[in-house]
Amino acid sequence: MTYWRLHYHLIWSTQDRQPTLTAEREKMFYGVLYRKAEELGLKIHAAGNVEDHVHVVVSIPPKISVAECVRHLKGASAYVIKHMPGCDGQFKWQGGYGALSIGERSLETVMAYAARQKEHHRDKTMIGVYERMDDETSG
Repeated sequence: MTYWRLHYHLIWSTQDRQPTLTAEREKMFYGVLYRKAEELGLKIHAAGNVEDHVHVVVSIPPKISVAECVRHLKGASAYVIKHMPGCDGQFKWQGGYGALSIGERSLETVMAYAARQKEHHRDKTMIGVYERMDDETSG
């Protein structure tokens, strides 16, 4: 068996940052997230969200690229949410995502941050680098 410790903080948003991740859709999202993670051999350490984006702290085995992992998680969850009873079929995730590697010593801190998204956004205690989902360059 291969030994690996590859931890990531993944962040992605709804299309155009619209507040479309409602409480009902949120429940469906987490169900799909954990099922797909099990299928892919991922370990979800923590996850959290607000209405327009999600944070997932995950360990990804080296046989799967980060891009492939995100593609599967976003694709499976968007498909299920689009096909929920009463949904208009218009739910979409934004095209890009943020991915930060996490060392063992930072894992607990990042897990707590992800899990407390609603609290951080309510209290305006977000950490900028943990909220990035695009390549903002200063120029």
